[in-house]
Amino acid sequence: MRVLRGLLVGLGIIAATSVSAEGAKQLHVAIVSRTIFYLPVWLAAEKGYFTDEGLDVHVQVFDNAEKINGALRENAAQIAVSTPESIIVDALKGGSLRMAAGNAGRLPHYVIARPEIRSIAGLRGKTIGVLSSDEGTTHLVPEVTRSAGLRPSDYTVKAVGGAPTRWRLLRSGEIDAGLQPFPLSYEAEAAGFSNLGTLADFVPDWQFTSVNVDLRWAEQHRAELVGALRALQRGLDAITEDPTAAIKVAARELRTDEKLAERAIRDTARLGILTPKMEISAAGTRRVHQALVAAKLVPDEPFGLERVSDVRFLVDSRR
Repeated sequence: MRVLRGLLVGLGIIAATSVSAEGAKQLHVAIVSRTIFYLPVWLAAEKGYFTDEGLDVHVQVFDNAEKINGALRENAAQIAVSTPESIIVDALKGGSLRMAAGNAGRLPHYVIARPEIRSIAGLRGKTIGVLSSDEGTTHLVPEVTRSAGLRPSDYTVKAVGGAPTRWRLLRSGEIDAGLQPFPLSYEAEAAGFSNLGTLADFVPDWQFTSVNVDLRWAEQHRAELVGALRALQRGLDAITEDPTAAIKVAARELRTDEKLAERAIRDTARLGILTPKMEISAAGTRRVHQALVAAKLVPDEPFGLERVSDVRFLVDSRR
């Protein structure tokens, strides 16, 4: 029976929200990879904040943004903490995907390259690994390389997956550079790889990740979404309220040591990566929209945050 239910959920055939034997409503939360800005999700699960809202939450790492959006549409996942690019494209085309809240409102990445590459100009003729063809930092590679006079034809951009995958491929030599968040950037530097600078120096404003939903599910399951957002806010607050637990959970989920996890949490706060009230950055989303226009993925029309987001659920979660 459990196998059959799992198959049906994956196909989106049964109701998007089921009820566990204990009466808690089951939710599937999709994330892209194991990176520091998912710490509020992990802490909300660890500390029982989802349970307090009557939710039985299962977190799944996809390592692929496009698959996450497919899961939202098929009700295989009800909430995603992931990149907003295709959410924006879908919304502007009349689709039902929306940003419901913010997560990482600034970029936590460094340009990490193989040890022999000592400058951005040294990326000429090299392969740069990115998350996907259409999502995330993919759109920022030309901005970085343009600073050294490089054109897109001067290097190869290869979609390989999330930050842990990029780190593995950097070590194996399958890619020459990648945009790596901390603490992976720390590990790379310690291993002798080159740090060519922080991505935020090139693009200060960028809505990197957001809490995304399909409105068709959200409208029918308002209480579950509002409860999940409330739990996520408590998870976010717990980073500063219980730093010992935050460090331990971050080290476990990031598969790193506690010293690097603590450093990552400290730098996340110092750089203002996570938005304190889960707000969506208007300036950061506008900048993403500009990149999508430049990539000809959306029409060159005036930007309106209300067209790609729906913050009613976030507002309700604060009451």
